Amino acid sequence: MNPRVTFITLGVSNLERSLAFYRDGLGWQTEGIIGTNIPGGAVAFFPLTNGLTLALFPREELARDAKVPASGSCAVEFSLAHNVNTKEEVDTVMAGAKNAGATITDPPHDRAWGGYAGYFQDIDGHLWEVAWHPQFKIE
Repeated sequence: MNPRVTFITLGVSNLERSLAFYRDGLGWQTEGIIGTNIPGGAVAFFPLTNGLTLALFPREELARDAKVPASGSCAVEFSLAHNVNTKEEVDTVMAGAKNAGATITDPPHDRAWGGYAGYFQDIDGHLWEVAWHPQFKIE
């Protein structure tokens, strides 16, 4: 198997509210909620870079689709990272996330690894890192 990730699907408690967080709060492009004509098919897609797509799917429907219990989650099971090209961009993205309703768990600051980063949780508790690393140029 070739290691490849093409979709990241986040189970969300309220699809409309999560759509507003990412679309209106963070300014991400989307066609909005689609699939409402299919039972259990409502989903929102956000095209990212390099062919990657973020999907928002109701948590209960994701559990039903995967045939697993819709049990609680833990914020540190994984994190998503949004890398940028400057420290100022980290501050801008973090401020936008906070204004959209995110919880800042660790404000941006210089890191021991040589970069600058902060963490926030979206409205469903998913953990995001916003980071600048001096050796990575983001296209």
